[in-house]
Amino acid sequence: MRINTNVSSLTAQEAAQNTSKSITSSLEKLSTGLRINKASDDASGLAIADKLRTQATSINQGISNGNSAVSLLQIADKSMGEQSNILDTVKAKLIQANTATTSADGRESIRKDIDKLLTQLDNIAGQTNYNGTYLLQSAAGSAGSAASTALNFQVGEKSADTITNEAVQSNTTGLGLTTLSGLTASGLTAAVAGTQQSTVDAAITTLNGYRGNIGSTQNQVESAVRNLMTQATNVKAAESIIRDVDYAQESANFNKQNIISQAGSYAISQANSVQQNVLKLLQ
Repeated sequence: MRINTNVSSLTAQEAAQNTSKSITSSLEKLSTGLRINKASDDASGLAIADKLRTQATSINQGISNGNSAVSLLQIADKSMGEQSNILDTVKAKLIQANTATTSADGRESIRKDIDKLLTQLDNIAGQTNYNGTYLLQSAAGSAGSAASTALNFQVGEKSADTITNEAVQSNTTGLGLTTLSGLTASGLTAAVAGTQQSTVDAAITTLNGYRGNIGSTQNQVESAVRNLMTQATNVKAAESIIRDVDYAQESANFNKQNIISQAGSYAISQANSVQQNVLKLLQ
């Protein structure tokens, strides 16, 4: 019997150390709620889970972009809705001017009303913006401003996932109303009032085209957002399966390791006590 090296005790200590590491790892998982806390827990799983997390983050930003785009489009649509009301009123006033029951003085009052209304139409075009981006013309200010730039919204995780809204020029120049807005004091006769009605009709048609395009773009964006929300849910679920801990399974493993640890402590004590039997040989 050899006592210089207690092999049984060393073996039991090694097993106890391994069990202690397993308990520490199990406690880490239970306390964080994650099965993978470091690369060594599951190297390939960590790589996949991180890629899924990046994808989910990108998708969520696409959703945010889409919601912002809807807000922008609604601002433009509401502003053009007010412009549509103005053109309806202008058309009605031209009809009023194109009748024998309206006097010359009455037509002059109508001309002034129309001039004010078209000025307000241009004011709306020059004021409507979203975070400094002008939506109904190229910039703030004059009625002669050019069309706004086409708007591209990235609603998705890739740069190619874009939705475009065409350029808009919803001012008196863009709607072809410069002749009507430039009438002089003696310019609104019954004949002119009759001719200008078709001009306003054409302007209403153009304006409705802009609004229709915005409505279609908004529907497209909202559909894309709904689809992205579904994708984000599924991607997060996939990441959870890989990264998150199964509490029932890990709790059972923790309890098992605790039992093994207690048994290991008993084994070490027994291995150490065996050496004491040598004393009996010396008695």
